[in-house]
Amino acid sequence: MIHFKGICKRFGKREILRGVDLNIVKGKTTVVFGVSGSGKSTMIKHIVGLLAPDKGEIIVDGEQIVGCSEEKMRAIRKEVGFLFQSGALFDSMNVYENIAFPLREHTTMSEEEIHESVFSKLAMVGLKAEEIATLFPDELSGGMRKRVGLARTIVLEPKVILYDEPTSGLDPVTSDHITQMIIKLQHELKVTSVLISHDVQESFKAGDYFAMLLEGKIIAYGDEEEIRNSAHPAVQQFLHGKSQGPIQFA
Repeated sequence: MIHFKGICKRFGKREILRGVDLNIVKGKTTVVFGVSGSGKSTMIKHIVGLLAPDKGEIIVDGEQIVGCSEEKMRAIRKEVGFLFQSGALFDSMNVYENIAFPLREHTTMSEEEIHESVFSKLAMVGLKAEEIATLFPDELSGGMRKRVGLARTIVLEPKVILYDEPTSGLDPVTSDHITQMIIKLQHELKVTSVLISHDVQESFKAGDYFAMLLEGKIIAYGDEEEIRNSAHPAVQQFLHGKSQGPIQFA
């Protein structure tokens, strides 16, 4: 579904991605994990054209997106839902208006159809629309903001969903609820998902395939068993949360 081929990205003198190669399997959840600042968020922002690589290719659903026209990029973005760490809700809009916004921007749906879609998507993420539709983001808990953000992410029924640290800043119980919601949506919507995380336990609950990004490169890839049994010392340090000295890169 998504192919990264030799992706490099530099900000000034700082080299963030140094030749990323990764295939994202269609219809499955691929987790990209690594320490904070390893380039995980930078990597997935390339999928929707929020960033452009300095070198390399990115193929999304058969389309080469590096250097493509803005018109083609807009079409691709409609097929990709992006859940940002904060939920990225508009503070000036209530829950209903936040979720309806993409439908009004990108479709010709009637208000009746928009209403039906908003309410159904809120139900899919376990929220009662009649109770929260008129609330504003600052009236919601952290977990509820993430769920509303997720409802807005899926309202255009994308083929791909990108999750950027979906459980960041949440308590363990709420983190588990969000992870279970991701698993539920994966089964119901049959989408291709990419989940960025540094939370090992939640990652293994949600993912089918796993890739570890370190110093700008993918150093390990496989299913849970392959990752847990990886001989790479940096992978084992990360999985077991060792704190004795810096991560060993080789």
